[in-house]
Amino acid sequence: MLPSLLGAQVRARALGLAPGVFTPGTHNAITDVAGVRVGHATVSEGDSLRTGVTAILPHGGDLYRDRVPAALHVGNGFGKLLGVTQLRELGELETPILLTCTLCIWPAGDALAQWMLAKPENGNVRSINPVVGETNDGGLNTTRSRVGIGSAVRDALARADSGAVAEGSVGAGHGTIMFGWKGGMGTSSRVLPASLGGYTVGVLVQGNYGGVLQMAGVPIGQLLGRYAFQRDVAPVTSPRRAPGDAGAERGDGSCMIVIATDAPLLARNLERLGARAIMGLARTGSSASNGSGDYVLAFSTNPRVRRNPDATVSTNDELGNEAMSALFQAVTEATEEALYNALLMATPVSNRTATVKPLPVDSVRLFLRARGIQPQKLR
Repeated sequence: MLPSLLGAQVRARALGLAPGVFTPGTHNAITDVAGVRVGHATVSEGDSLRTGVTAILPHGGDLYRDRVPAALHVGNGFGKLLGVTQLRELGELETPILLTCTLCIWPAGDALAQWMLAKPENGNVRSINPVVGETNDGGLNTTRSRVGIGSAVRDALARADSGAVAEGSVGAGHGTIMFGWKGGMGTSSRVLPASLGGYTVGVLVQGNYGGVLQMAGVPIGQLLGRYAFQRDVAPVTSPRRAPGDAGAERGDGSCMIVIATDAPLLARNLERLGARAIMGLARTGSSASNGSGDYVLAFSTNPRVRRNPDATVSTNDELGNEAMSALFQAVTEATEEALYNALLMATPVSNRTATVKPLPVDSVRLFLRARGIQPQKLR
């Protein structure tokens, strides 16, 4: 097999893909927002179970009593998202966020509720609202088999840590597919200059969608001969369907996007921030097809806007609307780069019928260099 078809794990900046004008944080990850932790647990059993769980913890304290403001933005609602009616009603999170497979949200939510209720400080808590997002990894995973999901939830929560975040075919991204190639988990961050508040925005994505892949405006999907609607617009030259490529033919699939920031925002402006993440998704070539569930969950870790459920009066020091534009730019950039990382860091995953291979990185590198896009300082 030619080296250009083998693929190799690299982050986007190794290829010169550094969207935007703002600088990433230390790890170029959602964990650059102080206190945020991420944990993965991959479930791979037999010849057909290829899924996992990813946990995002907003801070290391009592999540139920020291709640963070949160919001949901729906780009296209073809999916299942557990716990969002209460999140939208109250504008806050009281549990970690979990990401998993489409039919795994209920056992995952139950395991998360048990994990929260088992904490000694929650002995008198009568109800809990777990928030669990999903994408359909049925191209590689037997989605009806939810073996090991509860255990994976506990493992992901136990492994949650700050610092560098594993990307690619791990955790909730183990069975996902993007644009007909192997997809996965990706992350990125941006730090605003001091003149704009010095705030950090971090993004974590679970990529499992299709469309017409482009990177920095370069039509990579078309150059590689794999893109949505190809059989309709170029039926003579269209290649034989690649394994796992069925969902990519019309751009179907889903994407979960989680945003963390230390900017003091409440639910209204967090929802506005989430809307801009969809712009980053679009820049990669997604048009949010009918069968695509594209959801954004955003939260603020800033202590000035946290909530205590027992408080009768809430006073918050929220950032004004005029200060939002730089954050909008930052989240658009970080989302685009996180999605590139999800693709570029993926490794091959096989089930009993096929192997889904990652994007051919060497070929992508040549296409980018031909347009003057050179490697950046790695982060």
